[in-house]
Amino acid sequence: MSDAAAQAQMPPLSGVRLAVASVSLALAVFMNVLDVSIANVSIPTLAGDLGVSANQGTWVITVFAVCNAITVPISGWLSRRVGQVRLFVTCTLLFTLASWLCGFAQSFPMLLAFRGFQGAVAGPMIPLSQSLLLACYPRDKRGAANGIFGMTAVVGPVAGPILGGWITDNISWPWIFYINVPIGLIVAPICWTLLKERETPTRRDPLDVIGLVLLIIGVGSLQVMLDQGNDKAWFQSGYIITLAVIATVFLCFFVVWELTAERPVVDLSLFRDRNFTIATTVLCLGYMAFFSAIVILPLWLQTGLGYTPTWAGLATASLGMMGVVASPIAGRLSDKMDARILVTIGFTLFAGISFFTSNSSTQMSFAEIFLPRLPWGIGTALFFIPLLSIAFSRLPQG
Repeated sequence: MSDAAAQAQMPPLSGVRLAVASVSLALAVFMNVLDVSIANVSIPTLAGDLGVSANQGTWVITVFAVCNAITVPISGWLSRRVGQVRLFVTCTLLFTLASWLCGFAQSFPMLLAFRGFQGAVAGPMIPLSQSLLLACYPRDKRGAANGIFGMTAVVGPVAGPILGGWITDNISWPWIFYINVPIGLIVAPICWTLLKERETPTRRDPLDVIGLVLLIIGVGSLQVMLDQGNDKAWFQSGYIITLAVIATVFLCFFVVWELTAERPVVDLSLFRDRNFTIATTVLCLGYMAFFSAIVILPLWLQTGLGYTPTWAGLATASLGMMGVVASPIAGRLSDKMDARILVTIGFTLFAGISFFTSNSSTQMSFAEIFLPRLPWGIGTALFFIPLLSIAFSRLPQG
């Protein structure tokens, strides 16, 4: 029996149990997404404290992203081995431990190692939290569930720069990682208590070692290439060209291998569904643009305009602040109207604000940076939440 089939046979939660489970799963998503953005405004400070340049400090983001990108695709295989609930709770506890280790790091290499560990265990948390959250709701309320999930995914990038900046200026940068510890220690036992009876069946599928190796090398090379390309002048650099060739070759072999393997580590058959393929592709491109701004804007404000981490965080928060309000509304609307209309409106607004703010200069005031970017979050919510609904709309539930 598949995980989806097992969950389909379980009745939805209701009342207090549903509310507590929703909040707990949302907090796990919040903690995970928060950690992606909270370090952005602290890069110059932590890099200086650990004796490296600000450009080298961005490896704190890169290493997390590479390890995260590798483990996200194998979340399905891992959940089949140990069960969705058990895997989610284990990853939450390991993420909590990794956060403490990151704050404890005494050198830059130590911090990179612990960030890699943190990124790896964070990988399964977001897809599993969404799967568990959807399984707790009736099918006709899935849009509202996606709204809750999307709201936390938007709140993290908003809160991250603000918290990261304030903590860096007023306490010390290790506390940007320590704040995850109490959240993880609360979320993990609550989720286990409420959801352990909804554990999915397990089976000991053999590990597709060749597929996993191809995935690690291909995705790792691609992630590093995308992250470091701008600093290395893209394809004027032999380093970037080498990474691009490695990524292309290994990912092509990965796709061919997974499509023909008897038990692939990543089930690519989902992409036979047109809705899933288009929605996933568009969602990746949109969220890539969203997170690019979340990473780049605070660095530019600190290095180009002399902003403190706190003020850089406040300015960056404008990118998603309105999305906090718009996300639950978008979730409800996606249950009641054609999601494609919402996606079109969202991307139109998202693109319009992006073009409008593309003429930014070092002479701009805080208000000129903050105010024009406020509607950006509305556009993000209006394409992010409905695309989730579209992606899963025609996938089998049993």
